[in-house]
Amino acid sequence: MKKTLKNVSEPNLIRDTFSYRHVPAFRLDAPPAEQALPEDFWITDTTFRDGQQSRVPYTKEEIVELYKLMNRLGGKCGLIRQSEFFLYSENDRKAVEACQELGFQFPEITAWIRAVRKDFELVKAMQLKETGILTSCSDYHIFLKLRKNRRQALDGYKDVVSAALEQGIVPRCHLEDVTRADIEGFVIPMINELDELGKSAGINVKFRLCDTMGYGLPYEKVPVPRGIPSMLTMIRHETDVASSQLEWHGHNDFHHVSANGVCAWLYGCASVNSTFLGYGERTGNPPLEGMVIQWLSLAGHREDGPDTTAITDMADFYRKMNSHIPANYPFVGEDFNTTRAGVHADGLNKNEEIYNIFDTETLLKRPCKVAVSNTSGLAGIAYWVQSKYPSAIGMRKDSPGIIEIKNWIDDEYASGRTTTISDDEMFALTRKYLPELFAETDK
Repeated sequence: MKKTLKNVSEPNLIRDTFSYRHVPAFRLDAPPAEQALPEDFWITDTTFRDGQQSRVPYTKEEIVELYKLMNRLGGKCGLIRQSEFFLYSENDRKAVEACQELGFQFPEITAWIRAVRKDFELVKAMQLKETGILTSCSDYHIFLKLRKNRRQALDGYKDVVSAALEQGIVPRCHLEDVTRADIEGFVIPMINELDELGKSAGINVKFRLCDTMGYGLPYEKVPVPRGIPSMLTMIRHETDVASSQLEWHGHNDFHHVSANGVCAWLYGCASVNSTFLGYGERTGNPPLEGMVIQWLSLAGHREDGPDTTAITDMADFYRKMNSHIPANYPFVGEDFNTTRAGVHADGLNKNEEIYNIFDTETLLKRPCKVAVSNTSGLAGIAYWVQSKYPSAIGMRKDSPGIIEIKNWIDDEYASGRTTTISDDEMFALTRKYLPELFAETDK
């Protein structure tokens, strides 16, 4: 028997978990959850919607370039299945038209609109097949923002979803703030009622589960609404929706965003929504490039799979747009695979697999590096020299020239230096103390 909506007169703000004056609590007393990794699972994108809410708006030309990179990154298999766009400004619509003209199958261009009927005219005018619709589901939003009760909110959502179905447009209901919602008393009945509307029209309504405040947790024993395994197990048991109708949309307020995305896949969501570099409201969304790597970890290598070198080209393009990427940012930061410790450099000299996460040169066009400082030691200096000069490969770290370079560096730091040794300085030191490397070119 399907659960019916509990139309409470007062909002349930779940104060035993969300006291507001304290860090949100969580318990570990939920019944066992069931993993259900879909046979086909993929990534969707919201770089041009949620991602654009946290930075300077993209120009049309920038959107087109990023969309091309997205297509390349997704590979022939179309790993990045869809990309979501705003439609409200002239620039937004021109960007959509320019991307449509490229003729790519993937990512499919979709829209995002408010839960009002007239916005569907925009979707129809752009000839899009699917749109996201804001359908807030927590009592925080229903009672405190919308000033409605649960039945009023759901009836309003049903009216808008019906409008989409009448137009033959696939509605993607964005269940805003699902990790503070009454899953059993509202979310499950809501999904069932909206799904029934879709089934009657011959269209599968989609449901984006939005962890709007980043409260979601990937731990199996955490109960709803915060526990993602518990939530997805309940949805799969209490509704008739398929995994392909479910999508996860996370935020990184509590540093769980990537783990939560993988958890959503593992427990039955076919798709995880993400953005380039994790740009998004407040702390951001799952980084698209990170979710590609996570997908590869789960699905394995395939010939028609993602082109991971596009990750590096994407990051370079953001730098051209004057976007700051922290040097230690995974996969794309300037120093993400750079070591400063001498003991690590010694390992790299012997075999780079010891201290490099994978073949970053092949997969990302980023060979591992050593930054030379007072902690690099002879091994770090030797690795730097060997990485820049092929003729130095095999050079011992106790070679006289390497020792001379280390002595110069030690003197620098003894004199109060605090910065790393630049590549330009290292080039000059190498020429001075290892002239044999230049004997042929200097003739």
